[in-house]
Amino acid sequence: MSSQKNQSQVRKRRVFYIPGYDPIHPRRYRELYRKEGRAQGEISGYEVSLSARTNGGPFGWHVSSCQDGVAVDTDFEVLVWSDIVRGSMETSITATYLQLARTVWIYVSTGAIGRLMRLRKGPVIAALYPVVMLLVQLMASFGVVWAGLALLGWPGLAAGLLVALVLLRWFRKIDNRLFAYYLMHDYAYSSRERGGVSPEMQSRMRQFVELIGQAMETEVDEVLVVGHSSGAHLGVSVLADLLRSEPLSEDGPVLSFLTLGQVVPMVSFLPDAHRLRSDLQFLSSRTGLSWIDVSAPGDGCAFALCDPVCVSGVAGSDKRWPLVLSAAFTQTLSADRWKALRWRFFRLHFQYLCAFDQPGDYDYFRITAGPLTLGERFRNRAPSRSRIEEAVSGYTSVHS
Repeated sequence: MSSQKNQSQVRKRRVFYIPGYDPIHPRRYRELYRKEGRAQGEISGYEVSLSARTNGGPFGWHVSSCQDGVAVDTDFEVLVWSDIVRGSMETSITATYLQLARTVWIYVSTGAIGRLMRLRKGPVIAALYPVVMLLVQLMASFGVVWAGLALLGWPGLAAGLLVALVLLRWFRKIDNRLFAYYLMHDYAYSSRERGGVSPEMQSRMRQFVELIGQAMETEVDEVLVVGHSSGAHLGVSVLADLLRSEPLSEDGPVLSFLTLGQVVPMVSFLPDAHRLRSDLQFLSSRTGLSWIDVSAPGDGCAFALCDPVCVSGVAGSDKRWPLVLSAAFTQTLSADRWKALRWRFFRLHFQYLCAFDQPGDYDYFRITAGPLTLGERFRNRAPSRSRIEEAVSGYTSVHS
């Protein structure tokens, strides 16, 4: 496998975007990129335009951009696993409550929930939200049954059960506003193997490795892999597999890795996450690779500024990566925008993919469509002083 030209200038780039746990068609990411790229270009004084891709492969688009007087062409591809997400969400109401019980048991019995609280309370509260919301819905339904029994006696029991069933179905119908079922399925999927990787995900990740490996053999200047939310830990394992199978050489594209709003500890802190911890340890020591991790304390759904390698307890003496940086929402968003978004937790979790009013070092559209490689852009950047590097995980075993 080719790699690692001695260069910092980019004229052609391939970007592979790995989304988080998202059941929606990847065209939403294309339209988000189109809208937000145009907005960022107007703010920052550069051009970003989208067109259809001419080559095959996964869903994606072509980006043409002129920044700092340099024209750059980027082919952007989404590594799709939304079909797996949809399949994991196709469960009954009863099955969802069984998932709730099992997921809570896994995180409580392993001690993971307490250790996660020591890192950041925001994402743990986000994880508890669907548990509380679903239990409230269940208690409301039980209340209907109890009221029917109390008011009408045994004849009211059947009526109460029917109304309770209707109520539970209504709650699920409006989950596009409540997100209780969605988040419950998310955490249940992440934990159902107790940190391991499901067979269908292993197969999909092998496809991702093949696609990125093929891109490394093309005439581009940089291959950039972007992992957002749950896609961050998938990206860690995909790149670890890629680099284990065929080490980087000196003549091909620069290989770069950008993780955004990562939730790695939700998986790496579980007892059977041997593979993920091995991959974190392996990737963190690679030369010839740039890995930048960006998050923000204002994102309550991410483990902001938590070095995923260190907090997972697998940092070795040769650790190089990731460089942990803050997107600093309170500084890079205007006061009015921050006020409007502050309590919109899910929207803030996607802010990394959006325009900033006062962009600092982090600019998604300069990184993915600009003339510098990821490593060169952040070459002299010091890590965030607020980063958390304490080893907190109770499980640190790795594959030998």
